[in-house]
Amino acid sequence: MRPRNRLLTAVSAVGVLTVAGGVAIASTISGSTASTAVPGNAAAARPSISVVAERTIAEDLTSPWGLAFLPDGSALISERDTAQVRRIASRTFGLPAANLTRAQVVGKVSGVRPDGEGGLLGIAIPETIGDAEPDYIFAYLTAKRDNRVVRIEWDGRRLGKQTPILTGIPKASYHNGGRIITGPNRTLFVATGDAGDPDLSQDQASLAGKVLRIDYRGNPAPGNPFEDSPVYTLGHRNVQGLALDNDGRLWATEFGTRKADELNLLRPGRNYGWPIVEGRSNNPRFTNPKVTWEPTSTASPSGMTITDDAAYVASLRGEVVWRVPLKGAQAGKPQKVDIEKGNRLRTIELAPDGRVWLATSNTDGRGDPGPRDDRIVSFRLTD
Repeated sequence: MRPRNRLLTAVSAVGVLTVAGGVAIASTISGSTASTAVPGNAAAARPSISVVAERTIAEDLTSPWGLAFLPDGSALISERDTAQVRRIASRTFGLPAANLTRAQVVGKVSGVRPDGEGGLLGIAIPETIGDAEPDYIFAYLTAKRDNRVVRIEWDGRRLGKQTPILTGIPKASYHNGGRIITGPNRTLFVATGDAGDPDLSQDQASLAGKVLRIDYRGNPAPGNPFEDSPVYTLGHRNVQGLALDNDGRLWATEFGTRKADELNLLRPGRNYGWPIVEGRSNNPRFTNPKVTWEPTSTASPSGMTITDDAAYVASLRGEVVWRVPLKGAQAGKPQKVDIEKGNRLRTIELAPDGRVWLATSNTDGRGDPGPRDDRIVSFRLTD
């Protein structure tokens, strides 16, 4: 069993974090050897960005995967292997770690068949007017015969009846994709994997190895690039990170094999090459990634959030957060953010108050769980 370097174990309300052998105020961002499609180092203009660790949000979670915020600022968390959804009330955010209670279970999603990388995966909250509580939420799950998107009734306290809105996404014990986010005009973006059959990624009739765009009823969204199809982009191996920037551009992280992980800017109807291409190529049929990580042991990128003109990517094998500066449709050189170093990192999201939430993934069957794993921590970005 490898030693664990717990950078963030207990944090006070003033932002001082305790680490083995001393006290640190912040971790700084350092450069990396990851490659980028942009010449030069676009990150050079902001070399002194620091990450200040503030607090532990939740502990004792089992394979947390999805994370979404309700209008009141509280959060819903999905657990892949238990099929449970938990809620963290906003009034608990500032409590010291010693006073944290287990996040409240608000329901168990039926029909989930956890297997390998499959189970209860992404969750999303629909658009609401003002601070109105939503009547339902969305979830991506692995069922007996497929992966699917369901709509689940929500009364503000508990999950209720669930209705499948998109079924027939190929499943396997690995490469199930699973991230879902809301888009403009009451749409959902849905990331899928190739389900262990790479050729499906190039099959426009298959839902595997794609990013899909649907409406809240599960129908192909108006304006999709292929008539009567939910397919938005194709040629993906396993997408687990989706995020929109301030100008509405859609970005996605993608797992490679051993050659290259990717950060892609998604354009409707584009083909991103898998399995014919991994990483960059000169083939005009395929759209190149904006960033690659080579080899894949440095990243294995999962969740992603975008704030302050940068994408923040949670990496599993790399066990760091990667910061990728963004300038319009261009991406700069990735930089390591050494927070929660020594932990597999699954999900990262921007909270309504501007803090960044980060979920570890040590109980997913491939990590080395600590006594309080898995956990969600939050931090701020400072100049």
